[in-house]
Amino acid sequence: MASEQWFKLIQDAKKTAIIQDGKRKVHFLFEDGKEMVEEYHLETNVIVRRAWREKGKLGQDVGWVVEVGDPEPRPQDNLEISGIRESSNAPFISRRITKVSLEWRIRNLPYPKDVYSVTAENDGTITVRTSNKKYFKKLSIPDLERAGLKPEADRITFTHQFNTLIITYKKPPLLIDLEKKVLQEVLQLKTRKEGEVQCPTS
Repeated sequence: MASEQWFKLIQDAKKTAIIQDGKRKVHFLFEDGKEMVEEYHLETNVIVRRAWREKGKLGQDVGWVVEVGDPEPRPQDNLEISGIRESSNAPFISRRITKVSLEWRIRNLPYPKDVYSVTAENDGTITVRTSNKKYFKKLSIPDLERAGLKPEADRITFTHQFNTLIITYKKPPLLIDLEKKVLQEVLQLKTRKEGEVQCPTS
């Protein structure tokens, strides 16, 4: 089962944990060389950020790709390199996780709520469409993929305010169980606080 495979990957990964800025930051180095960092809120143990280190085709480090949390700020010198800069009004997506749901916030979408349709698709995505044909986006759901689940329509709700479409997906029980098991692994790690030396100095 996919959820068991993911949990085994987590168990087998080399893990280090540090407490910094009120968060428990955990670095995972998987056996295939992939790296993931998760940040947990210290009081609630809810994930506030998850990022993966991406490698280019030639194995070079191309930086971190944020899966959960706000996207990394784009370098402003983009313009000088490519002559193109993304409009600051372009829609952008940030993902959040709560104890009971997965959330997407798509900012810079000015259309009224009744224009949007948000559907669960057989390809494992949640698809956002507008009836005015101004916006279309397939949202991948890595959390469900790792648990071996497909999205279900009756778990989706959405609302629109301040030019932001907020999509909420109620977590299925299997995903909640998987997250609990991963959290237990994380909480067992020897964790040092920022500024503590790992080994005694002579």
